[in-house]
Amino acid sequence: MLLAHLAGIKIFGTGGLGGVHRGAESSMDISADLTELGRTPVTVVSSGCKSFLDIPRTLEYLETEGAYVGTFADGRKGNVDFPAFWSRDSGVKSPTTVENEIEAAAIIHAQHSLNISSGLLFANPVPAESAIPKETMDTVIEEAIRQANASGITGKDNTPYVLAKIKELTKGASIPANRALIESNLENLQYLNQSKTTPKGFNPVLSTPVSAAESRASNASTPPSAPVTTPSPITSQAVDVVVAGALAVDFSCDYTPLPNNPLNQIEPALHTSNPAVVNQTLGGVAHNIAKAAHLLGAAVQLRSAVGDDLTGRAAISQLEDEGMSTTGIHTLPKPARTAQYVAINNANKDLTLAMADMKILEDIQQSQLTDMLRIHSESPPLEVLVADANWDSASLQKWLDIGKASPHTTTIFEPVSTAKSPRIFPPTPNQDKIIYPLVDIITPNELELQALHLHAYSLELFDSPEWFTTIDALGIPSSGLDVPLAHTTTRALVDAGIPQQSIKLLPFFPTILTKLGPQGVLLTQLLKADDPVLSSADEAQYVLSRCKNGDQNVGGLYMRLYPTKVLEAEEVVSVNGCGDTFVGALAVGLAKKKRVQDCVGLAQRAAGLTLRSRESVSPELKQLRGEI
Repeated sequence: MLLAHLAGIKIFGTGGLGGVHRGAESSMDISADLTELGRTPVTVVSSGCKSFLDIPRTLEYLETEGAYVGTFADGRKGNVDFPAFWSRDSGVKSPTTVENEIEAAAIIHAQHSLNISSGLLFANPVPAESAIPKETMDTVIEEAIRQANASGITGKDNTPYVLAKIKELTKGASIPANRALIESNLENLQYLNQSKTTPKGFNPVLSTPVSAAESRASNASTPPSAPVTTPSPITSQAVDVVVAGALAVDFSCDYTPLPNNPLNQIEPALHTSNPAVVNQTLGGVAHNIAKAAHLLGAAVQLRSAVGDDLTGRAAISQLEDEGMSTTGIHTLPKPARTAQYVAINNANKDLTLAMADMKILEDIQQSQLTDMLRIHSESPPLEVLVADANWDSASLQKWLDIGKASPHTTTIFEPVSTAKSPRIFPPTPNQDKIIYPLVDIITPNELELQALHLHAYSLELFDSPEWFTTIDALGIPSSGLDVPLAHTTTRALVDAGIPQQSIKLLPFFPTILTKLGPQGVLLTQLLKADDPVLSSADEAQYVLSRCKNGDQNVGGLYMRLYPTKVLEAEEVVSVNGCGDTFVGALAVGLAKKKRVQDCVGLAQRAAGLTLRSRESVSPELKQLRGEI
């Protein structure tokens, strides 16, 4: 199941399932098959479970794990028995009866459409002509189990011992039945696989314009030298939010000190191996943002690239399982590699070090990028376009130009890291040719804000006449804003220079949302001359200065610190994806025509849910849809 899931295989057939062993209430001997069916979204076709197991408890355990169980009617009427491997009947009724492969295909499609993460088990009874009567097998099994108990055979040795004894006691009659049931399962699997794309009488609403099966079929004839797929344009099918950037496989490594750690060390040691819990999920900054927006109910399209490799195919399959559109995912030929991200977290689950291989976007060819940039001329104007800094500077500017071309579209830049954040500035900046602003909104953390400020300073962008014109129009008094800033934010932030750096960057980025972790989110905004905030009594405390020189574009300076609920250490499961979730929720709020001021609280609550989740974006975001 694990390998099938990683490879994007949705259905496979086997002989018999493991299950709850007889006497498990004392031995706790329960097969890991049942646990895996509860957490891996793959369909399994088998002839029930081994009949020497405790079938009623096996079915009860599968129900507890949330795994669907159905048995093929195979021409029979009414409720049928769950099969007992060599026998068609077990004396235990199946939880559900499935009429045929068409009905099974509809169930599989519904499971994936609803983004349910557990597996499906379809029991296929052994063919009648090869079956061994239940009464005969009951006698054989009782004797085999008696001999196993008498010999003290337990644990992983129990099943092969009992199987060998059953073969011996049936004088080999169990072997033809075993072969027949496997052949029947594979034949059933073949029909099921043919049915699962377009089941008759079942007309689902597809999450993407082209099904995954059709996409793979069209890719089969693509020459190796050409891109394997060409994404569809962003069509007139309602799309509120487009997110362009990294789709990656994420590895989160949480340092777990040994119990005898004498120094209470919370940071992993360098240059050696450290004990850790390692989790693998689908991530990438743009994916996380898009997934958060999707879970919050937005019509979102992710625009990214993967390699023509196992990791890339698994990523696309996982996107489909999440119910997200894959039409914007471009598959590039080798040697392109699907992006990967490795996060090393300390014992408190705070990021210590991260390594990112995002070269697939940085090395993308111009022709490939042109295909990805295509947006149909008849498309309705996008509400929000988000781009992350995993693109090189030239490509990033082209993505943002799409948003700037429409007055209805809000553009957001997510800086990603201190090293990549300066990519928002043109690759060869010229003070006289920079078009202000570069983007409507940026969402850096404290370190990324400092990197942006330092980069602008190194390029002498704070010396340009256009920059001075905007800063002068803010109406900041000659005495400065030290006291108002400390009152509106905190003295610690002012001493660190965070509000001051934000103000200096406003000519380039008129809205800056700085993510400060437990200190909250700092909103710094250049108000337009006609902004209703300037005349609002409720917002007056956050308007730190007003334009006094008659500038027609600038109305004043707005700054507000949004405190956040600080979680206890034991509540924080992973910090990875927290900031991306914030941006995704922000994008959804803006797409619904909300003000930035009214989106921050929702975005913080969404980020808090991800902090409590092992996944890069918490599935619990769905519960916030009613607040949008």
